[in-house]
Amino acid sequence: MAHGDITHIDIPVSDTGAASRFYGELFGWQIAELPGFEGYPMWQAPNKISGGGLAPREEGFTQPRSYVEVDSIEETLAKVTALGGSVVMDKQPISETSWWAIFTDTDGNTIGLYEGITEAG
Repeated sequence: MAHGDITHIDIPVSDTGAASRFYGELFGWQIAELPGFEGYPMWQAPNKISGGGLAPREEGFTQPRSYVEVDSIEETLAKVTALGGSVVMDKQPISETSWWAIFTDTDGNTIGLYEGITEAG
């Protein structure tokens, strides 16, 4: 994927098993927990491109969150603040080759950022 592409969508859920069954049957998504990501079932749409995770619902994470791939999280977060947005979570590792961060835009929408490559078994 390229800079600016939506790369991942997290859906907050209270019961990952029930949500896996629901979305699997509703949309035909392939849903599985990958090694190293236990408790976070990941879904892939039939197009084999769209995907995301079923993440535990918690305070501050009550609505689906899209993640946009960027070339540099640091540069993107600097641009977010220069344009009037705010950083919710600075760059954090996912693996040795991938990172994520979260920001809020000027309208209060929460968006995730993704940089790197995730080796997923």
